[in-house]
Amino acid sequence: MTDSIASPPISARNLVKRFGDLVAVDGIDFEVAAGEAFGFLGPNGAGKTSTMRMIACVSPVTSGRLTVFGKDPEVYGAEIRGRLGVVPQADNLDLELTVRENLIMYARYFDLAWSEGRKRADELLEFVQLDERAKDKVDDLSGGMKRRLTIARALINQPDLLLLDEPTTGLDPQARHLVWERLYRLKQRGVTLALTTHYMDEAEQLCDRLVVMDKAKIAAEGTPRELIAKYSTKEVLELRFPADEQPAIDGRLDGLADRVELLPDRVLLYTSDGEEAAAAVHRRGLRPESSLVRRGTLEDVFLRLTGRSLID
Repeated sequence: MTDSIASPPISARNLVKRFGDLVAVDGIDFEVAAGEAFGFLGPNGAGKTSTMRMIACVSPVTSGRLTVFGKDPEVYGAEIRGRLGVVPQADNLDLELTVRENLIMYARYFDLAWSEGRKRADELLEFVQLDERAKDKVDDLSGGMKRRLTIARALINQPDLLLLDEPTTGLDPQARHLVWERLYRLKQRGVTLALTTHYMDEAEQLCDRLVVMDKAKIAAEGTPRELIAKYSTKEVLELRFPADEQPAIDGRLDGLADRVELLPDRVLLYTSDGEEAAAAVHRRGLRPESSLVRRGTLEDVFLRLTGRSLID
C-alpha cells in the first residue's frame, strides 16, 4: 500500500494562510478520513473558503503543513487536482453551451476521450436528474438546476474527494433536499466530501464530523451529536413575554435550566426537559405570551461559539 493510499485524504497541522497583514487561517489542525463527509461551519470571514482553496491547490499555504492524499499541494498540485472535484460558491458554467456540452467540454480538461466524456456526461445528467434538459442552454435552467449541473461537472473525472463551497446557498427547499440526497448517494459510493455551509440543518444532515471556525481559528470539532451535547442541551424552551414585562423577568428564571439566555425578543432556557422547565416557569407566576419546546440544534452550538452579532 502506497503512502498516498494509506494517508487520509486531507491532513492539516498548524495550517496558516495570510494575505499581507490579514491572517485568514490561524494555525488550525484537522484531518478528514476517507469516505466521510466533513464540514466547515463559521460566520463570514472565519477562514472557511481560504482553507478550502488551499485544499483545492489554488492558493498556497503560508506556513504549517497540509497534505492532500498524503502529498504536498505545492509540489504535487496537478496530480492532486486530477483526483479532486470542486463545486465553487458561484456557478461558473459556460452559458453559451448546452447542459450536456458543459460536461463534455469539461471532461477534456482531464484528457478524457470524447467518447468517454459523452458517456460520463449522460450518466451524470441522469444522476442529477437533468437528462431531459441535456440539449437546453444553461441560461434556461433554474438556480437549482444550475447547481446540480455544477455538481455533475465536478464529478466528470470520478474524483476521490469532492470539495463543496456553500453547495445549496440560494436554493429553495425542494432543490436543497435533492442536492442533499445526491451528495448522500455519493458518500455511499465512497467519495469523501468536504463542504462549507451556513445552513445548520445541512451540516446535521450531511456531515459525519465538522469544525466550527471563528476568527480564523477552530473553536470546536466533533460529530453534530457530540457538539450539541457539549455546547447545548437536549431541549431548548423558547419563551416570549410582552415587551414591557421582559426587563422584569431578569433573575426570576435562575435555577430552572442549565443556561438562560435573554434576547431582545425572547428568552431561551437550555435544559434536558423543556416541558418540566415550562411548568416550573408557570409555578413561579410567570405567564409568557407563547412557549415552544424544541430539540437542541447545531444552530444553538454555532451561536454560542461565534456569538449573535452580525459580521459584515
